[in-house]
Amino acid sequence: MSLYSPSTAPLMPKATAIWLIENTTLTFQQIADFCGIHLLEVQAIANEESSQGMMGASPLAMGQLTQEEIERCEKNPHEKLKIQTSLSEILLNAKTKKQDSGRGSRYTPRARRGERPDAIAWLLKQYPSISDADVIKLVGTTKATVIALRNRTHWNMTNIKPKSPVVLGFCTQEELDKISKDF
Repeated sequence: MSLYSPSTAPLMPKATAIWLIENTTLTFQQIADFCGIHLLEVQAIANEESSQGMMGASPLAMGQLTQEEIERCEKNPHEKLKIQTSLSEILLNAKTKKQDSGRGSRYTPRARRGERPDAIAWLLKQYPSISDADVIKLVGTTKATVIALRNRTHWNMTNIKPKSPVVLGFCTQEELDKISKDF
C-alpha cells in the first residue's frame, strides 16, 4: 500500500521512479511507496511500457533523498525511503529565493511601455548618481534605454515627462527606498 500524499511525494514522481529503477537496486514496492504511484505502474515503467521518451530525475540532485538513505533501503527490502525535503519545502524555498533575488522578470503591458522612459527620467533627475543596474532593476528596462536617457539622446526626449516609478507601478516604495538610501 502506498503512503502517497502530495506533501510527501517527490517533485516529479514518474521521472524519479525512472531514475530509481535505472540507478538503484530498490524493490518496485519501495519505489512505488516513495513515489506515490501504483506498483503496477512502476513495473510498467521498468518494462518501458509507460515511460517511453521520459528522462529520469535524480532525487539526490533535487535534495529529496540522500545516498545513505538509498543504501539503507537497498540493504533491507522492507525499509521505506524517507523523503528529505518535501514538495512544499521545495516550493517555499523557490518562492523565497525569488523574493530574495528581486522581482524577477516581469511583463509590462504594451500600453504602459511608453511610460518607462518617464520613470527612468525621474530616477535620473532625483538620483543623478544612480547606477544603470539599479535603474534597470527598478524599472525593468534595457541598459541602452538608460544610457540614451542619461545622455539625452533618446528618440522621444522632447515628450518625456519625469514621473515616479512608484506612481507608475514599475516598483514598490520599499524597493525604491532600499536603492535610494545609498545616495
